[in-house]
Amino acid sequence: MKSLITGGAGFIGSHLAEKLLEQGQDVFVIDNLWTGKLENLSKVQKNNKLHLVIDTILNESVMNELILKVDHIYHLAAAVGVRNIMDNPVETLEINVKGTEAVLKLANKFKKKVLIASTSEIYGKHMDHTLAEDDNRVMGSVKKRRWAYACSKTLDEFLALAYFDEKKLPVVIVRLFNTVGPRQTGRYGMVLPNFVQSALLGKPIPVFGDGQQSRSFTHVDDVVAALIKLMDEPKAEGDVFNVGNDHEVTIEGLAQQVKEMTGSNSELEYIPYEKAYGPGFEDMERRCPNIDKVRDLIGYNPSHDLKDIVQSVIDYFKE
Repeated sequence: MKSLITGGAGFIGSHLAEKLLEQGQDVFVIDNLWTGKLENLSKVQKNNKLHLVIDTILNESVMNELILKVDHIYHLAAAVGVRNIMDNPVETLEINVKGTEAVLKLANKFKKKVLIASTSEIYGKHMDHTLAEDDNRVMGSVKKRRWAYACSKTLDEFLALAYFDEKKLPVVIVRLFNTVGPRQTGRYGMVLPNFVQSALLGKPIPVFGDGQQSRSFTHVDDVVAALIKLMDEPKAEGDVFNVGNDHEVTIEGLAQQVKEMTGSNSELEYIPYEKAYGPGFEDMERRCPNIDKVRDLIGYNPSHDLKDIVQSVIDYFKE
């Protein structure tokens, strides 16, 4: 088996590359290193089954050659992180929309199976209950840049399903909910690594808003295992799956747990959204997945609880 991972030098992509290599696959990685890092692949860089290409997925000739060679495509390349999205709106929309379009077009040319990594962001401000795949989306104004990422990934999903329906291209869509773990950086606004780094350095732990917004966090190892199983499951084709953890925690509660587990004297610093991201920023008050569908199909059940997840990030930054 040969697999291509777009964005394979990124946080999730590098963990996926390691797991596929463990299984004996030939793994082709393409990454432009905008948010990915070569050091993420340091554990496997000498593996002769790893084939790394530093380029953009918008380079059609390169992508044509790569997709021709492989059996499966894991499309993870995307602009990620709230900070990145707010600071680089054009790049966010171009890489998310044009990049996915390019991948699907070439995958269809050679009829290669594709997994599209989508996001819980597509649910928007929906918070009535745990989020199921068929729920309606609740989006904010187009004048609020916060929602550009969500809408770009929604278009990715529509396009992928259109290719499945019209072209019979085998596609699987996975909506990820706050994937965390070793190698994730706080540089682009990722909350857990920011909390851990601040706590270990004795700096104030930055909590945006009042900290009562709730999230659910999933260890990257659980996510990677689910991606591989869904890709290998024919019944997943043409469908959408939440992959996350259905245990919720408030952001304030997460900050307190990080402080306790690091033994830090850091204080929690509450920062208004306007100060962090500019005027008019909107956030969602709750985001928790219903994971019954993926559990029923592949037996998915997250094996890491929040304490395990936080400890893995602490250990990573201590190293």
